Amino acid sequence: MRVDLLTREYPPHVYGGAGVHVTELARVLRRSIDVRVHAFDGPRPAGDTDHDVEVPVTGYDDLPELSSANAALRTFGVDLTMAANLAGTDLVHSHTWYANLAGTLGGLLNGVPHVLSAHSLEPLRPWKAEQLGGGYALSSWAERTAYESAAAVIAVSGGMREDILRSYPQVDPAKVHVVHNGIDLDGWRRPTGAAQEEAARATLARLAIDPARPTVVFVGRITRQKGLPHLLRAVEQLPPEVQLVLCAGAPDTPEIAAEVTSLVEGLQDRRDGVVWIEEMLPREELVAVLAAGTAFVCPSVYEPLGIVNLEAMAVGLPVVGSATGGIPEVIDDGVTGTLVPIEQVQDGTGTPVDPQAFEHDLAEALTAMVSDPARAAEMGVAARRRVEEHFAWEAIAERTLEVYRSVL
Repeated sequence: MRVDLLTREYPPHVYGGAGVHVTELARVLRRSIDVRVHAFDGPRPAGDTDHDVEVPVTGYDDLPELSSANAALRTFGVDLTMAANLAGTDLVHSHTWYANLAGTLGGLLNGVPHVLSAHSLEPLRPWKAEQLGGGYALSSWAERTAYESAAAVIAVSGGMREDILRSYPQVDPAKVHVVHNGIDLDGWRRPTGAAQEEAARATLARLAIDPARPTVVFVGRITRQKGLPHLLRAVEQLPPEVQLVLCAGAPDTPEIAAEVTSLVEGLQDRRDGVVWIEEMLPREELVAVLAAGTAFVCPSVYEPLGIVNLEAMAVGLPVVGSATGGIPEVIDDGVTGTLVPIEQVQDGTGTPVDPQAFEHDLAEALTAMVSDPARAAEMGVAARRRVEEHFAWEAIAERTLEVYRSVL
């Protein structure tokens, strides 16, 4: 069986959970079937040699004829090129709206099934209109067309499956399968051994992180769905000794970038221990940051599952997260972390009905977690155990193969 994975992100250009998902899925699937990856951001070196198997990768540049066009049209240009390069495949599997059009056209052109994985949904991200302008109508059209015509749809959580069926009522529920995101258990674990521990200490020193302080860690892109402004306002209510480490970059728009910058700078004026890391850290450095934390926080207002939560849990951190989307399927409330209730406006934005109440509850949950480090550590051990038992990539890959077989 030959399967072509179509994706916006693939190493070395990965900035979100979908890119992590495709990278790890390709690595594991390649052990048993012929997998080929097609990605944006130009040609790659021959193969993905970071792992134990080599994955053939074809990278595509934007079409020069569309260099000044709307971003969505530039995406469609890459999709057309990608779709023209799939001869010989048995199945195409696209990830995110960026590659959905390539999957739809590639499946039709070659007479093969198109499977897509849902990592997010355009109807539930209306703030994307800030980023894409009229291109948001194009991205929404491409996504809707793909979902309604695909042979199978993979939802990364039960919550995401419900969102798909609500957003696209024309989709047959029988073809929407739940296959969770996974985690590389070997790559995400606390530093062990003298050399790793020394490297971790050097990383913390370089980033000005104090490992002796109770610490809350956030990792994510600066986008409306991640709820970062709510977290920054909640931090105002935390005890003064608590350190906040923000690994946050790649803002969607100048507007959200300006809002977050203003809130961070205001926090830094009023309290110490606010560390903002805008660079994308290599995995080993991010592991060092997580391992120095007391708790991880996920204040998202929209989150299909949240690979960052799995990564933090694999390193042994409890997670304080919003009770929305797929997050409740990851956090075992009171065992591996704390779920923060959030009542949301039903207009697709995920905005809390009462933002101040949500921020207060978030602050309260974080305060309780960092104020009892022994309990937090116990939850961290349970968190690692949970990802080992439920989110290993080998199991995720096998369930994905079952979806492939069901449509061939």
